[in-house]
Amino acid sequence: MTVEIRIESGPLDAATSFACDGAGAIIAFEGIIRPDEQDRPIEAIEYEAYRPMADEKLHELAEQAMQRYGLKRIRVTHSEGRVPIDACSFRLEIASAHRAEGLEAMGWFIDTMKRDVPIWKRPRFVQQKESAP
Repeated sequence: MTVEIRIESGPLDAATSFACDGAGAIIAFEGIIRPDEQDRPIEAIEYEAYRPMADEKLHELAEQAMQRYGLKRIRVTHSEGRVPIDACSFRLEIASAHRAEGLEAMGWFIDTMKRDVPIWKRPRFVQQKESAP
């Protein structure tokens, strides 16, 4: 059983290999920056993390997911700093014996992380240019 936690500056690069012996399911989720927030166009989202607590809490949640759902491996990667639209800001990869527990673990992890981990997002809205009179 393996847990990997990373908080990286800026948008995340393409996913790297995530193999795991004995896994019948490899499930990945990527959070991509949408072009709008609160029905307003944005150019990016700025993520800020209280690093010591965020690292600790992410590791704690990953360990809980491993135990609760019998996972074989979990890797969590979250952005910090500015992430432009259409770029990846969050990636969760899970290896499990069967798909059902992997899918359930994924939903639980994301919901719990959003509630409990001190990582905040601030949308950077597109500045509307005033039209000439």
